[in-house]
Amino acid sequence: MKLELTADEIRVIGCLIEKQITTPDQYPLSLNALESACNQKSNRDPVMSLDERQVQAIVDGLGRKHLVIEKSGFGSRVPKYQHRFCNTEYGTLKFSPQELAVLCELMLRGAQTAGELRTRANRMAPFADASETENVLQQLTERSDGPFVARLAREPGRREARYMHLLSGAAPASHPEPSAGADVPAAPATASSRQPSASYADRLEALEQAVRALRTELDALKSRGGAAPE
Repeated sequence: MKLELTADEIRVIGCLIEKQITTPDQYPLSLNALESACNQKSNRDPVMSLDERQVQAIVDGLGRKHLVIEKSGFGSRVPKYQHRFCNTEYGTLKFSPQELAVLCELMLRGAQTAGELRTRANRMAPFADASETENVLQQLTERSDGPFVARLAREPGRREARYMHLLSGAAPASHPEPSAGADVPAAPATASSRQPSASYADRLEALEQAVRALRTELDALKSRGGAAPE
């Protein structure tokens, strides 16, 4: 997809989507409430420490991109904000409840496995089982107006691959996972691995010194006309 947002912009939009779903009575959010949501210590990764001025600047920038608008209620003295990212009358981008829950979790907590997403996104939309989560992730990777999600290569020591959102651009390039039983080429020897160990180097130096000493003694005997020692 063409949309590329900064990490701070993604945090603000993610918080607005989350609060719209989980606390609709408190939505739209005031600047103070949005600041608290962005810096929340639970359900966030990484934890941020944005101040009010920074959040206002992010909101203003998203407003210029037509992704956030001020939407204060009648008689409200405090400006409040709501997202125009998706599922609104202002744009064509639409997600199912499950798709939006998964995408929101990825926006708030970064790359996660399907199992983690199923557990965490359940607070915003129901998931019948693990296969439904996998299907939703597959849909988000194959949408014609996307993709919005990419599957990352499984990391060593992990049983499951992780997924990340693509709202900040393309996923980092990765090598395909080796299949079971495939021959994995040995890592090339580095300069340090080709160097002898310290103890070996010491023994070699001592041996060279002994040879030099013997040659010196032999030369001295030859110069005096003596025989070489047996």
